[in-house]
Amino acid sequence: MFITPAYAQAAGGAAGGGAVIAQFVPLILIFAIMYFLLIRPQQKKLRDHRAMVEALRRGDQVVTGGGIVGKVTNVKGDGEVEVEIAQGVRVRVVKSTITQVLSRTEPAANAN
Repeated sequence: MFITPAYAQAAGGAAGGGAVIAQFVPLILIFAIMYFLLIRPQQKKLRDHRAMVEALRRGDQVVTGGGIVGKVTNVKGDGEVEVEIAQGVRVRVVKSTITQVLSRTEPAANAN
């Protein structure tokens, strides 16, 4: 006389597999847009900054993260550079805090 809940649920039919995929398409599109608008440009900026820091050499005029302008006097191998901010005043600065290179020195020409 009474219909069990199991029969009532089975009578409605199952949703197709296409409906599940259609629910994920907007999420995939949002992730793709976020990747191309946020993640990829940030990675490029980081890669460019890393290349700039690795190319530092003696005589380059740089700006630090704190806004100090100085001239590189010594590039150390342990991630530091020595920057002269005034005549006779030298400070050690972590390479990654260099934000901009104002002027570059040209490498010495080979006398071959």
